[in-house]
Parts: sequence; structure tokens; C-alpha cells
Amino acid sequence: MSGLDLTLDPERQLRRFEVINGAGGRRHWSVDDKARIIAETLEPNAIISEGARRYGLRPQQVFAWRREARKQAASVQQDSPAFVPAVVAAAEPAASRSPKQRKRQATRDAGMIELEIDGIAMRVGRGADTKTVAAVIRALKATS
Repeated sequence: MSGLDLTLDPERQLRRFEVINGAGGRRHWSVDDKARIIAETLEPNAIISEGARRYGLRPQQVFAWRREARKQAASVQQDSPAFVPAVVAAAEPAASRSPKQRKRQATRDAGMIELEIDGIAMRVGRGADTKTVAAVIRALKATS
């Protein structure tokens, strides 16, 4: 048989009651408390949900605090001028070498062919591709 009694006995009618659990409203965390909780979550191998449970928070709240802390840190870094440490190394003494005599180089024009077609000059150096040279000559003839 069920434990539910549907009779209209006035002594057995349901009554409304409220449960008050704590002071109610939002909790306010100090900046130092938030910083301490955020620092705990930044430790290596820290699990954010465990840290949040330890303080009676939801993980979403901790993530929001971390995001806000990153934004504040970025704005502080951008607003203030920063200096980079300068490192000055001693100049190395130049090695004293006796000047080498330069070898005589072959003249620059050795092995070069120069063509002039209708006032347009073309120089072909040693090792030039024959197909390319032939194509350039044809192009020069076509323009003249």
C-alpha cells in the first residue's frame, strides 16, 4: 500500500515551508582571495574544477576570473613603457693579416659576343643557352 494519503483530513493537509540556507545573495571575494585561487589553478597539473569545489565555486566562475586577470595583465603591459636589457660585448680585435696580392683576373669581355641589329646591341656571354640566344635574335629582327 502507498504511503500517500489523499484524504481531506485537515490535520494531514500539506503545509508550505521555506528552507533558508545561508545568508543568501552573492558572495563577494576580495581581490587577494581571487588572486590566490587563480594562482592555485595556474600550478602545473592543477584541475580547475577541483580547486573551484574546494572554495564552493563553479568552474565557470574561476575561468571568468582567470580571463579577467589576463585582460588586466595585458592592459598593464601595454600601458607602461618597457625596457629591454642591453648587452654590450667587447669588440674583437681585428686580425692583422698581411695584404694578399690580388690575382690578375681575366678581362671581363673575354669570351663575349656582341651583336648589333638596327641600333640595338646584344651581348652574349660564355655558356649562354643557344635556344635562348636564338629566340632573342629572332625577337630583335622582328622588332626592326
